[in-house]
Amino acid sequence: MTKKPTFVIGTRGSPLALAQAHETQRRLSEGLGHAIEDLPLEVIKTTGDMIQDRALSEAGGKGLFTKEIDAAQLEGRVDITVHSGKDLPNDLPEGLHLAGFLPREDVRDALISRAGGSFAQMPAGTIVGSASLRRQAMVRRLRPDLEVTLMRGNVGTRLAKIEAGEYGATLLAIAGLNRLGLSHHATAVLETEEFLPAVAQGAIAIVVRTGDERAREAAAAICHPQTSTAVACERAFLAVLDGSCRTPIAGHATIEGGRVRFTGLVLRPDGSQSVEGEGEAPVADAVRLGAEIGRDVKGRLPIGFFGS
Repeated sequence: MTKKPTFVIGTRGSPLALAQAHETQRRLSEGLGHAIEDLPLEVIKTTGDMIQDRALSEAGGKGLFTKEIDAAQLEGRVDITVHSGKDLPNDLPEGLHLAGFLPREDVRDALISRAGGSFAQMPAGTIVGSASLRRQAMVRRLRPDLEVTLMRGNVGTRLAKIEAGEYGATLLAIAGLNRLGLSHHATAVLETEEFLPAVAQGAIAIVVRTGDERAREAAAAICHPQTSTAVACERAFLAVLDGSCRTPIAGHATIEGGRVRFTGLVLRPDGSQSVEGEGEAPVADAVRLGAEIGRDVKGRLPIGFFGS
């Protein structure tokens, strides 16, 4: 008789997604005393993985990386699902619950440039490829003399395109490079003061079914309260601004001494204008802080801000 798994973990199949799923699997095994073989992975192909010829903002946004995984979880095929925090929509389908986030990796973006060095060292006219509207807008703001264009594909594919000379540079989350053992490809790591990261960047999200107390308790044992609080602040900011892949939005919260400090930013796609907000509050008010700064920023956006 085949032994029933303790939990089945659902994940996308990219190398980075699998690295995140294996980290979750390891933490569950170590934290709860489960054998790895009792925590099998089920790889689920998503619509977002299959679309490689256009920006996701043109095809439906963030949910493209979660829709099929959500369906598998609601059907009971998988018990715990693992997502990149920045790919997780603000509103989960009815029946699913965001349990929290694993301890956060480095939140910063990395520049990978064929010319080496930082933004300041790149020749004018260098072609910079990125699939992120936030990164595209921020590059245009920093260096309007560079040529910014779409680049799709997983981390390995993007690095190969740089190596082949198809693009002069790209930007990737240093967290993903670290998790894949590829951080040596970074020619510069961009400080958050210069290049604010995406909401939930570097954080691995854990989702369970609503009412599945066994899975919820298992997830709670491996989730990191400070990371979960910081990301909740960031996601509250995003929710007020109705953030999606169609809007260049950045946000980063940090926690120290019982207080949360948050900076949020909205940019025009061409990088020509931006509106920023920041503030701090007790940790217990993290969600309220993110939402308040979101409302403040939204109220200061000029009419036609997102027009071309």
